[in-house]
Amino acid sequence: MLKTALKPRWIAGLVFALLLSAVFVLLSQWQLSRSTQHEAPVSSSIEEVKPLVDVLQPGQFFPGSVSDQMVTATGSYDPAKQVLVEGRLYNGQKGFWIVSAFAVDNAPKLSGVAASPNTWIPVARAWVADAAQAGPPPSGTITLTGRLLPSEAPVPNVDAGPGRASAVAVAELINIWDVSSYQGFIAATSELAGGVPVTANDAAKPLNIPAQPPEQQINWLNLFYSVEWVVFAGFALYIWWRMVADDYRRDLEDDEFDSPDDGFDDGFDEPFDDDRDHPNEPTSPEPQQPGPEQKVQQ
Repeated sequence: MLKTALKPRWIAGLVFALLLSAVFVLLSQWQLSRSTQHEAPVSSSIEEVKPLVDVLQPGQFFPGSVSDQMVTATGSYDPAKQVLVEGRLYNGQKGFWIVSAFAVDNAPKLSGVAASPNTWIPVARAWVADAAQAGPPPSGTITLTGRLLPSEAPVPNVDAGPGRASAVAVAELINIWDVSSYQGFIAATSELAGGVPVTANDAAKPLNIPAQPPEQQINWLNLFYSVEWVVFAGFALYIWWRMVADDYRRDLEDDEFDSPDDGFDDGFDEPFDDDRDHPNEPTSPEPQQPGPEQKVQQ
């Protein structure tokens, strides 16, 4: 078959198939590059601290444009409204977030039967390794600064227990605290009381959560096209191989029909002798001629 493949026309066909496959592979790479789409890069303005009341309105949908925004708010904590969220990491160690309810001064008030007099927002104040190390929030008027984050989803079918929460989920916390709340929470970076930093215990570690990188979205249609072009590249080479194989089989058939006599004698090349006795034909005795010595008796 190698001899057939080395024919000039099949060498040219192989070159064409390789070029076609290369084009298909390039198209596959192009489709693959388009299958992953990046969201808009993080704006530098999110590191600029802005008042919470100017960035987000309570009772409204949390827009993605304000996610990770650094905000400041003035208000007070309620020590009776505090939960621990377990399973949070700090330098690779698991522990708890201390999440407290913070009443925001000058925040718009919600209306309705279940609306509370004040508008609150959950604040993740610090991280502790042991639940016993979590102290109460500072009292009095507090000015806090932190990163505004969207509400987390509650963990289904999980009872965290009294004084605990499965996640920093606003939908779960407003039922525990019975308050009206913003649709999001603040990961605090600093707390000031009268302009002086609040002294926390040594076990509580501040939450310095950086801005999250842009998410990547996968376009499954472009991903499918990239796989399809690879299949086409392999199919081009397969077609060339099948055409060479078919030509090889035709050469074998031609050689079989054109092959010389192999010397086998089947007995039909000799002329047929009509005088030859047939094996099934009975033989008749030949007449005997009398010899010279034989006399006929009278």
